[in-house]
Amino acid sequence: MPPKKTTEKLIAFSRSIESSFKFGAHVGMAGGVFNAVDNAINLGCNSFALFLKSPRRWDSPQISSDDAEKFKDLCKKHNYNPRTDILPHGSYFINMANPDDEKWQKSFDCLLDDLKRCEQLDIGLYNFHPGSSLGDDSIKSYKFRPEIKASRGVRRLADGLNRAIKETNFVKIVVENMAGHGNYVCGNLDDFHDLFQLLEDPSRVGVCIDTCHSFAAGYDLSHEEGWQNFWKEFDEKVGFEHLSAIHINDSMAPLGANRDLHQKLGWGFLTLECFRLLANEERLQGIPLILETPVDGKDDSQYGEEIKLLEWLVGKEKDDAEFLEKKEMFQKLGSKSRAEQAAKFEKKQSTKRKSKEKDIASLINVKKAKKEKA
Repeated sequence: MPPKKTTEKLIAFSRSIESSFKFGAHVGMAGGVFNAVDNAINLGCNSFALFLKSPRRWDSPQISSDDAEKFKDLCKKHNYNPRTDILPHGSYFINMANPDDEKWQKSFDCLLDDLKRCEQLDIGLYNFHPGSSLGDDSIKSYKFRPEIKASRGVRRLADGLNRAIKETNFVKIVVENMAGHGNYVCGNLDDFHDLFQLLEDPSRVGVCIDTCHSFAAGYDLSHEEGWQNFWKEFDEKVGFEHLSAIHINDSMAPLGANRDLHQKLGWGFLTLECFRLLANEERLQGIPLILETPVDGKDDSQYGEEIKLLEWLVGKEKDDAEFLEKKEMFQKLGSKSRAEQAAKFEKKQSTKRKSKEKDIASLINVKKAKKEKA
């Protein structure tokens, strides 16, 4: 007699439940939000991220009560605590730093809808990109805390968070750091410092640090000194108690390039050393550590392989022979893309230098002409 057909996936990567590190990945939820749980277990995730609706649409169908119950049942079956192990990612359209009142309200409504979906699923964390001030970065006193001055983008973000907390019950809103490009807020730790001064209930807000974004913004996490310096500054300006998650990505672009270009672990400018440091940082235990590295096509098995790589890095010393061999191998694999991005960065920097030199020369000529007239 032929075996009975089953709809359950075969588990491709075993899950290391005994690990103190919650390594995981962003997984799909096509066919129903509950499918994300099986997708996560199939990759060996100890935590996972997902979208709760289309990230590129303002409106999406609500999650049915049946789907919500299936999601919670599967979390229980696979031993995922939805309050601590799951980190949904918000819509890309949300801009809580927008200076336009009507557009800000539309973003807030989308944010609040996401948060209510979280609470429907008993999810305790929610991550989103804070948005851009669109050029309005005026520094003024905050209306509820006149003794504190902050940029308008940060003030608008604080308004949204304070209001969203009052309209929800328990979900912690986790703000992601940005790559420092354009007028995006929270591309530096000073913005986070200001933000937490303006929150009415800081316990309901957390921070997600993206390794690629941090590097792009000029924080060098590729070696031990830079790694320690970053976390020292984070603790001083924000506080380690507010760190709620990490997005694990290498950077295709050089340090300080302000480019949000994720790369596979070890292939980019951060090198495998950054992720060895991460996998041996005890302060990162117990929070979601989510991979968002680029995958080839629709095959996300790379995430399972990278989770195993991160688990392998736990306990590894920087002079370990196997580690050094693997580090060199990955650097060779990513050498072409690094060279391309380095050339683009240098061209951009060269253009900036020439423009600055031209401005200086023009200013000197103006001063010289004034002097000759006098």
